[in-house]
Formats: sequence, C-alpha cells, structure tokens
Amino acid sequence: MMPFKGFPKEGLDFLSQIIVNNSKEWLDTHREEYERFIVAPNKAYVKEMGEHLQILVPTIHAIPKTNKSLFRIYRDARFHLNDPIKTRIGIIFWQGAGHRMQSSSFYMHYDPHEVFVATGIRNFKPTLLAAYREYIRNDERRSELHAILEDLKAKGYLLPEAKYKRMPRECNADDPHSYLYLMGAIYAYTTFPPDKTFHSEAIIDRNFKIYEDMSDLQQWLYELTLHCDTNADVFR
Repeated sequence: MMPFKGFPKEGLDFLSQIIVNNSKEWLDTHREEYERFIVAPNKAYVKEMGEHLQILVPTIHAIPKTNKSLFRIYRDARFHLNDPIKTRIGIIFWQGAGHRMQSSSFYMHYDPHEVFVATGIRNFKPTLLAAYREYIRNDERRSELHAILEDLKAKGYLLPEAKYKRMPRECNADDPHSYLYLMGAIYAYTTFPPDKTFHSEAIIDRNFKIYEDMSDLQQWLYELTLHCDTNADVFR
C-alpha cells in the first residue's frame, strides 16, 4: 500500500467530473483514474489514521476495504437511476461489534467544495433510538452527555438540530436537559474547504486533533451501544 501523502487535487477534479458525467459507463471508462486518485489515497489514509486512532481507541476498526472503512462509490440504483455515482467520498472508523453506521465512530467525507469531519452516530435507527432514550433516563448519564456537548460547542464544534418535536410520554419535559430526548442522532462536526493541508499528509494531524477533542463523546456513545443489541432488537 502506498504511503499517505494527502488527498490529491486530481481526486477532487475526478469528483467534479462525475457531477456532469454521472453514469456507470463513464466510471467504468475512467476506472484507472478512480483507483489512482480516489481509492489508493483513501486506503492509505485509513491505514495511517487508523494507527493514530489506536492511541485513543485501541480496538478501533480501521479497515481499508469497501463496505468497511470505505463507502461504496455507487448509490442505491433503485432510487438514483439518473445519478448512480456518489460525488462525495466517505470514510469511517468505528468501535464495537455492531453495524458501522450504528456504532460510535470517527467519520469524514469530502467533495470538491467541503471536508466534513465528525464523531458520533449520525442517525439512530429505531432500536438504537429506543436504547438511547432509555439510557439517558439515568440522570447522571444525561447530565454527562449534556456537559460533553456543551464543551464541544465551546470549542467551536457544531451539533445537529433536534429531529423530533414531541417529547416521549415517559420523559420529564421540565428537566433542563430534556432536549436530549428529541435528538435523532448524536454527533459533533466541523467543516472546512479542501485546502493545502487537505492535500498533504498534515491532514492526518488536523483530523486527529478534531477526533481527540471529540473523544469523550465517542466513548460515551460507545458505552451506549454496549447496552443495545441492534441485531436482536433487544435493549439490555
């Protein structure tokens, strides 16, 4: 595997071309460029960043394969007949035995205009949502999560907005941290343009610093997932 030297500008140019040539036939014709400017540097990034993240999470999953740390370039053809190819690239590192998208994770995606770096779980499916709401009924856990999120906001990181408007029946709407019951995801994120750092090996240090800042959130969510068997649909 090639050493990571940054994400090449040619990769962003390639993604820009997909916007106006979005078809499987076009991608097949440009497969060599895709492998060279997208796949190879992404795999090298996963390997390098994975080694860094082991400092924070020794059991982190950093697997430079499609459907593991690398996302498929193809969208679901059932819903994207006219735009089957993704124009942004996603990379994920996750902890735990559950599905990567329902696990506490460090995440990044990029396109020609923006780099998005996040930590957490970006969408609670019903099983995990139920487990999360049960989990934060404990006053200490709820207060701890609130404090973590407030600290991240103070550092300049962004949080998702509440997804739900109706408070669960069994929850106390007067609690100062009751807003947490309305969340459909818990993660923190930041964005920046694809700059000189992005195109060099220095992006490893930049992103690692972000993940390090967010490590308390990652650990809180990992502990949540230990209480939820998302395969058996059972809360423990």
